[in-house]
Amino acid sequence: MLSIQGQRVSLCDSLSRRSFLKLGGLTLGGLSLPQLLKAESQHRVNGDGKGIIMIYLPGGPPHQDMWDIKSQAPSEIRGEFSAIQTTVPGIEICEHFPRLAAMADKLTFIRSIVGATGQHHAFQCLTGNDDRNQPSGGWPSLGSVVSHLKGPKDPALPPFVGLSPKTGHVPWGDNGQSGFLGLANAPFTPAGDGKENLILNGITLDRLNDRRAVLASFDRLRSSIDHTGTMQGVDAFQEQAFGILTSSRLAEALDLEREPLEVRERYGRGEDRLQDDGSTRLLTNFLVARRLIEAGVRCVSLSFSRWDWHDHNFAQGRRDFPMLDQAVSALVEDLDVRGMLGDVSVIVWGEFGRSPKVNNVAGRDHWPQVSCALMAGGGMRHGQVIGATNRLGEYVTQRPVHFQEVFATLYKSLGIDVTRTTFPDLQGRPRFLIDQNRYQPMPELI
Repeated sequence: MLSIQGQRVSLCDSLSRRSFLKLGGLTLGGLSLPQLLKAESQHRVNGDGKGIIMIYLPGGPPHQDMWDIKSQAPSEIRGEFSAIQTTVPGIEICEHFPRLAAMADKLTFIRSIVGATGQHHAFQCLTGNDDRNQPSGGWPSLGSVVSHLKGPKDPALPPFVGLSPKTGHVPWGDNGQSGFLGLANAPFTPAGDGKENLILNGITLDRLNDRRAVLASFDRLRSSIDHTGTMQGVDAFQEQAFGILTSSRLAEALDLEREPLEVRERYGRGEDRLQDDGSTRLLTNFLVARRLIEAGVRCVSLSFSRWDWHDHNFAQGRRDFPMLDQAVSALVEDLDVRGMLGDVSVIVWGEFGRSPKVNNVAGRDHWPQVSCALMAGGGMRHGQVIGATNRLGEYVTQRPVHFQEVFATLYKSLGIDVTRTTFPDLQGRPRFLIDQNRYQPMPELI
């Protein structure tokens, strides 16, 4: 695992910032890169150009202030933002997303996500499943499934990369977010903005040429893991792990200085900053995600900002909406210009929505009844709105869309048949990726 630690900051439900990132940051690594590589080698399928970028908005973004504006609602519901027309007739979104409005023909706005448990973590966004009554070993994340089924396109690149906020992260349980697919399919997690900050068990890239130090670090890793029975020794896959960390492909993908200045500025270079509340706005990670996908990584996940706005909802929206507008529009535009948008799916969402009524401190509270999402790319039919809520944004009135339907659609975009594909859990019981008796890929998009 590559890691960088950060500070503790509490959210509204007393989860520490570190715990929140642990549960929801989409950036969590396994215990052993050599283990990851060993399992990948058993089912490697080389490049078809397809990929997924998942952008998680931790804390619950306000659906009615973003892509489901309620212009006709009373002021205590409507809030302070106005709607603007997009390039697609009849579709309006918040005034603070002008760049996305200008490319709405390449986007789908889902206004009717249902099925949220209301918990402050990314489990449903990450796996598509409820975290209650899980199978033995737990449900795997989308990236872990892609890693397991597709393997790496190139031995020098991991198939699944998670980009961690600078506030840090800690491992999510014993198996990370890979569930019953095991540590081998956990994401590879680089620390820092570029190759100079990569760390492997305490060894920086500057010291990777010191082979004795690297082997000593692996020996310490083996000693600590063998005690748990997770690893039975270190073999030739250590060499492959070493190769990934020293590979020019990975290092170059993480090195943003290789991008033209105008491209970096389009994404918002220089906007990354740690806030007083411990949250981080990471615009450059959107560019890193594109570079990783272009280099051959199959799935990249990242989180952006902190959206648990129980107070000053509109002041925070004025600050964060323009940055999200800039970063997502730059990513979609960049993928399109490079001829990648037809193969690479982008999903932007959070764990639940916000309450219709504005509270007495100008905030919105938790609202699991409905939330929103934005999708792009993947060879899907875009330029549309899917679903609708009532006049107050309280509940779905048209076309409810469950988390699992979104996942079924993303898997379909990668050529994965959710009606046939199963995996054994840790008790050997076959498990489908999706409850195929209830959910299928979204016909509006496929």
